Amino acid sequence: MIEVKNVTKKYGNFIAVDNISFTINDGEVIGLLGPNGAGKTTTMNMITGYIEQTEGTITINGFDTIKKAKKAKKTIGYMPEGVPLYTDLTIKEFVTYMADLRKVNKKEKKENIQKVLKETGLDTMQNKLIKNLSRGQKQRVSLAGTLIGNPDILILDEPTVGLDPKQITEIRSLIKNLGKKHTIILSSHILSEVSQICDRVIIINKGKIVAEDTPENLEKKVSNNNIIYITIEDREDKFNLIKEKIKGIKETKLIKTNEDGTKQYEIIGEENVNLNKTIFNEFAKENITIFEMKKPEATLEDAFMKIIKEGGEN
Repeated sequence: MIEVKNVTKKYGNFIAVDNISFTINDGEVIGLLGPNGAGKTTTMNMITGYIEQTEGTITINGFDTIKKAKKAKKTIGYMPEGVPLYTDLTIKEFVTYMADLRKVNKKEKKENIQKVLKETGLDTMQNKLIKNLSRGQKQRVSLAGTLIGNPDILILDEPTVGLDPKQITEIRSLIKNLGKKHTIILSSHILSEVSQICDRVIIINKGKIVAEDTPENLEKKVSNNNIIYITIEDREDKFNLIKEKIKGIKETKLIKTNEDGTKQYEIIGEENVNLNKTIFNEFAKENITIFEMKKPEATLEDAFMKIIKEGGEN
């Protein structure tokens, strides 16, 4: 478990992180989101113990990151952004070096190294020099170094940055599998990725937590229940003649006319109006055939942009 309580980080008069608090339970996969300069990386660096907070406390599995730093750090595997590797080493040499740094038991070291290499799909190329690897393979090597010693907690800072779509899919799948065995904090600018991988999202803006919820709940908060998209057959253009008379409709917009002659409209309704019921009733009276009716789908990106904008105005 990770507990962050009233944590602030100051650099002189500048407040990078401003009195944040949150708890991450064992086995959770958490997405840490925010615009550039919001305080995400600073927060991750404080959790890892790489930098110390100015105020507040951080405990990792019951160990204070300042008072019991070694015990706290032992439970964490950290993958920083930028893939910092020793490129003149082979994959196996690098992972072995990481095992030595983490003081993995000598009796278990060889087995642990091979387990991690297999888990990250590197076992068949373990004798290759790192400098000859692709960007995606280097990301896997960095992740293998993070996994060595089997830490309870993985902190992954932009693990898919700079990868092509195929490599992103591969790393995303790998992280999903790791989430079955580890607690994970994931920072990413790819919001669809966070939505697919994470159980919960923490959004930071200007050093403060501005939202904390599941991706699904954040998406629901920004969905507009008074908007629907409707596809109709209306060869006599009756809808444009009656739309002003239908109670509860504020605005309509023709989205497109399809090849089969059907038309798709966006309809915005007034608050507390059941648009579905109103439209079904009125269109039936005019013999307008409804082919499809659906609500717009809100995404985590929509939620993120709205929350950041509202946070910036406070």
